[in-house]
Amino acid sequence: MQFRQNISLKEFNTFAIDVKARYFSTFCNVSELVESIDFEPKLNKLFLGGGSNILFTANIDGVVLKNEIHGIEIIHEDAEHIYVKVGGGENWHSFVQQCMKRNWAGAENLSLIPGNVGASPMQNIGAYGVELKEIFHSLEAFHLEEKKIWQFTNNDCEFGYRNSVFKNRFKDQFVILNVCFRLNKKPVFHTSYGAIIQELEKMKVKNFSIQAISQAVIHIRSSKLPDPEVIGNAGSFFKNPQITETSFKKLLEKYPGIVGYAVKEGIVKLAAGWLIEQAGWKGYRKGDAGCHEKQALVLVNHGHSSGQEIYNLSTEIMISIKEKFNVDLEREVNIL
Repeated sequence: MQFRQNISLKEFNTFAIDVKARYFSTFCNVSELVESIDFEPKLNKLFLGGGSNILFTANIDGVVLKNEIHGIEIIHEDAEHIYVKVGGGENWHSFVQQCMKRNWAGAENLSLIPGNVGASPMQNIGAYGVELKEIFHSLEAFHLEEKKIWQFTNNDCEFGYRNSVFKNRFKDQFVILNVCFRLNKKPVFHTSYGAIIQELEKMKVKNFSIQAISQAVIHIRSSKLPDPEVIGNAGSFFKNPQITETSFKKLLEKYPGIVGYAVKEGIVKLAAGWLIEQAGWKGYRKGDAGCHEKQALVLVNHGHSSGQEIYNLSTEIMISIKEKFNVDLEREVNIL
């Protein structure tokens, strides 16, 4: 393995923040991962996937290791499902497109989500009415201290809203090697969330298919969310906050247009983008750090912003939302 020194991480994070890593390398299998961990044992190790859910605010005085474990293979089939094992280093959207080509149903609503497969269970990615946990079967993860492979089932992962055991109890203890998905042979269409139905009508789709739904989601996301290849961003920067139904009713009296969805008895999920837009941040720019002109939930790097400047902007937004709505926003992006 080759460890490069003082390497810029700009091309390895979708915010395009230009920080340096003291050492950088990639690993393609478990033996290379073990070798990576043993390299300069006194230095901290940072594991990168697609770099799509991270904001660097300073140089990394340690070893950055990028997961390049690839492979997509069917490991089991029954009358209703196909079980597919996918390497943690595979690009998420490319995997979804493979599902579309092979008529494997279940992942179509998760099209165009940035990042790699290995990161998908860490925060239980979700979009347009579907969460990863609904198609998740199991995963293999490498315990960094024990240097052993652990198996995790759906229950073991303790999935929550943009959350899992890997962000809490087991934070920074594992590297996800591969994920097994349980995909459907017969599709169940999820079209009630967002503008999917309207987009399908616009596309003149008469008969639903997973391919049509995937394309509709791609159209919607492309129209709302900036392409990281064009402008640096990490997608949604904040989680949609959840409040009590009582609190929501009070807000509704004051702000009749507020957007909220009941998620369980007594709990309502608010649209963070709506709150941020109402507070006047949409399209805001300070230097090269800004709030996207089409989607207020997305913070962007217009070119040469530092991670600290974007972080400071996010703090200002959180304070203003608390002052205006008495609602606490939480960052979805990992800050380093």
